[in-house]
Formats: sequence, structure tokens, C-alpha cells
Amino acid sequence: MRKKTVVLLIVAVLAVAAAALATVVLRPKDDPVVRLNLAHFFPAAHPVEKDLVQPWIAAVAEATGGRVQITSYPGETLANAAEIYSGVISGVADIGISCFAYTRGRFPVLEVFELPGITYLNAKVAGKVAWEGINLLDPEEVKDTRLLMVFSTGPGALFSKPPVRNLKDLQGMTVRATGLSARTLETLGASPVAMAQPEAYEALARGIVQGNLAPLEVLEGWRHAEVTDYVTLTPFLYNTLFFMTMNHGVWERLSPELQEIFSAVTEEYLEKVAYGLWDWQNESALRWAVEETGMQVIELPAEETERWIEMVKPVQDDFVEKIAKMGIDGETVLRTVKELADRYNQVYGNN
Repeated sequence: MRKKTVVLLIVAVLAVAAAALATVVLRPKDDPVVRLNLAHFFPAAHPVEKDLVQPWIAAVAEATGGRVQITSYPGETLANAAEIYSGVISGVADIGISCFAYTRGRFPVLEVFELPGITYLNAKVAGKVAWEGINLLDPEEVKDTRLLMVFSTGPGALFSKPPVRNLKDLQGMTVRATGLSARTLETLGASPVAMAQPEAYEALARGIVQGNLAPLEVLEGWRHAEVTDYVTLTPFLYNTLFFMTMNHGVWERLSPELQEIFSAVTEEYLEKVAYGLWDWQNESALRWAVEETGMQVIELPAEETERWIEMVKPVQDDFVEKIAKMGIDGETVLRTVKELADRYNQVYGNN
């Protein structure tokens, strides 16, 4: 009887041990597959998800032989737009895509790329300037994650319910804006209201705001042409940067070989897809808004344009002064970005 009891105890212990082993999560270095999540705020049908994220995920999986598998969580299903960067730092998300401007004050040096008065002829120019500029300036504010991509909307425009043909029309108008765009609109006499893009459609529909300063793709991609009637072209006012970034600890989970492959695929998609993603969207969306919803396009006369540009110059001055208080040479930062913009406008401005 005693021998039988001992045997049964041994069997029971082995069964418990086997069950425990079955539920143990292997350490990343022992697991042949690294499974990552990616958080972003764009809708599942948006080109960021369809044309950039999903093809990039597939390319990473193929290039790594299936050893890196990424699952995308669009539409703020994993983290809301303003919390994605901090979510990557904390590990809520392994990888995140959002706008720097959604956390006003968190990225003071990077605001230089969104200053009014710097000309970006298209999204590709703006993205090239931002990526090279960040690498040259090497700001501390983005070193708590591993930046994978920075790309841009390029020139934006003002969508509104009433027409905006001059500065007088803009006075007192409530306009959705984020980051530095809010400061720009305030300087011009408007009343900016901070909110992320996913909130803007309902705010316009309900009359909480009368307009939105955003890239033209929002007219179709976010259906804003359904809730506004006019678009005033203001390419000198707006540029917003998007980031794709990764948790440092997650990056370190990848072997040197996988890091090299991952970086190569990411650089390819930044160059071939991300840089120009907003250009074709902007062109297509404006055409759709005019043809399908009857939206009216307003182009400011040259004299009016000069008035607006002159009025927003203090925003640049404020930027230089603000980061000077942080011990950073704001004049050099601003000059660097202007020189990059001039160079890339010449190279890619007609693309």
C-alpha cells in the first residue's frame, strides 16, 4: 500500500509540474517568435492602416522568416491618441503611431517642424526635413523610445462651415487645432479648441467648433467634407508630424540579426510609403470633397497671404525664446530646419 501511495504521489507531482510547464510563458530569448502589438488612432479603413501598417507588418514577418509577428490595434482600441507615446514608454504598447502635437509641451524642440512661416511644398518634403532634422538636432525629448519613422501631413488647410476669405472672417471662429497650430490660430484671432482628430467630426456636426485646421486628406478620410462647406488653402500655416516608435525594452528583445532586418524593412517603408502617404491622400480627398459634396475651395489673394504670414511671425520668435530658456540655441534650431526645407523643396517640391 505504501509503495502504491508513493507512486501515486510521484505521478501527481509530475502531472502538476507538466501543467505548470504548459502554462509558463517562455522568456523572449527562448521563444523563436517575438509577438508585438502596435497601437494607433487611425480608423481600420484609413490608408495608414491599409497602405502602411499592414504591408509593413507583412514585410517584417516575411523578412524575419516569421520570427517577428506584429498585431495592429487601430482606432484607439489599445490606447487613445494622446496616450500612445507614453503607452509605448510604459509598455502598454510595444509600438505606437500618433502625433507629437497631441501632447502639447511634451516635445518642445520638435515644435520647430510645425512652426507657421516655414514652407513645405508637400508631405514628402516635410517628412524628409523632419527625419533628417531630428537626427541632426538629436533632441533629448525623444530618447525615451526608439523612433522608427517620422512622417508628415505636409501643408494643411482650414475647413469651415462659414467661408474664410480674409482675416476678418477668421476672427473669433472656434477652430479645432492641436499643438502649435492652436497657438498659430490664436495669433490670427481665432479661438482654437484642442481635440484629437477622432473627436472633430462630431464636434463639427454639433456646432461645438466651426472649423478644423488639418491636412486635406481629413476631408475624405475622416469625412469632414460632410460637416463643413468651405476649404481655405493655407499651406503656410500647418504641418503635423506623425511618429512610429518602439519601446526600448522590446527593441532589446530582438537579436542583433532581427534588429538589422527590422531596421532595413522599416527604412524601406519610410522611404517608399510613409513619406508620400499624405500627398496622394490630400489630392484625392480634395477632389472627392469638391465633386461629391460640393465643397467650395477658397484661395487667398497674395496680399492677404502676406498679411497672415506676417501676423504669425511672433510664433517663431516665441519658439526661439522658449527653448533658449531650456539652454538650447533656438536660432540654430530654426535656421537648421529652414535650410533643410529650402533644400528639400528644391529636390522634391515638384513631385
